[in-house]
Amino acid sequence: MEPTLLSLVATGFVLGWSVAWPPGPINAEIARRCLANGFWSGFGVLFGACSGDALWAILVALGVGTLFTGETTRLVMGVLSIGLLIALAVLFLLGAWSSWRTPAGAAPIAPSRFESNRASVLLGATMALTSPWNVAFWLAAIGRPEMTALGMSSLMIVAASVLAGALVWGLLWSASVVFLHRRFDQGGSRDWWGITVKGLTGVLMLWFAYGSATALMGA
Repeated sequence: MEPTLLSLVATGFVLGWSVAWPPGPINAEIARRCLANGFWSGFGVLFGACSGDALWAILVALGVGTLFTGETTRLVMGVLSIGLLIALAVLFLLGAWSSWRTPAGAAPIAPSRFESNRASVLLGATMALTSPWNVAFWLAAIGRPEMTALGMSSLMIVAASVLAGALVWGLLWSASVVFLHRRFDQGGSRDWWGITVKGLTGVLMLWFAYGSATALMGA
């Protein structure tokens, strides 16, 4: 029995939502940028990540994704992903330290190019493309024999629905972070929001890097 359009869309949307909401480096960076620079900065990371995932989905649907599952390729991608997480952790921890050392009442430091909306998109795409776990996800989502037997059009419907589910979650997450920031940030003599968010995000990135390294070595 051929699956209906509604069943394909529902399956992909639920899968995309369920994969997108658990805590991870992309969600952490979306939150940090939303708190630091507003909604669109966090949304840029989300858009970039979805763009990277879309490319993986197309490659898997075309059968090219299996080329990235070899031991050497998986190891290289894992090392790149872990290196990126560590670099981000160092950057955020240094940013927290810099904010802590800034005297109360001093003029705010101009945001760097790394904090621009364009950089947000590039960072999100890089995080998605360098993650070997993304390849594994798309192979599990649309690379299974029972899925490939449905044909290219059905695979693209499922892939688009997965991305839609992730995008909807990301929009709600970004909006919630901005709302809570505006609701509870009372200002003050020191940028406690910036210090706390940068510091916690840096620690989280180190934790995610440790988890990725453990999984990579144990696989």
